[in-house]
Amino acid sequence: MNHTARYLARAGLIAALYVVLVYAFRPISFGPGQIRVAEALAVLPLFEAAAVPGLFLGCLFANLLGGLGPWDVVGGSLITLLAAYLTNRSSRFAIGIVPPIALNALGVSAYLSFLSGIPYSILVGQILFGQTVAVAGLGGLLHALMARLAPRLNLKKTY
Repeated sequence: MNHTARYLARAGLIAALYVVLVYAFRPISFGPGQIRVAEALAVLPLFEAAAVPGLFLGCLFANLLGGLGPWDVVGGSLITLLAAYLTNRSSRFAIGIVPPIALNALGVSAYLSFLSGIPYSILVGQILFGQTVAVAGLGGLLHALMARLAPRLNLKKTY
């Protein structure tokens, strides 16, 4: 399989997995008190560049099918794209988890506050908590697993 086909296959697989995880945990994937389990995948750009478009497309499709309308489709997806790109540019896990946690806490809270009427500061705290659980907690477990599998999967390993 050539490099382009492998890249597209990995991006598609990550996008599909993101959507499946959002819907498997739908009750906690949307809204102010969300803990989006699919955000554990936000650590994958540390290992695989195809995770950047994969996470973007996964978030886009998940939000199209069940999000909070155009704000969530556009805003949430672009925040995920930027966070994934910055994570991919990071050299270590501790640095790489900051963009998905911080950008979602600050950015998603902005439009959710507008849509829900809940004060921005409260939403920042709620989304910060949910992202920390998903990205640092669950994503940390995924990162440890991927670090062990990286040589077998021909992925770069970061710490």
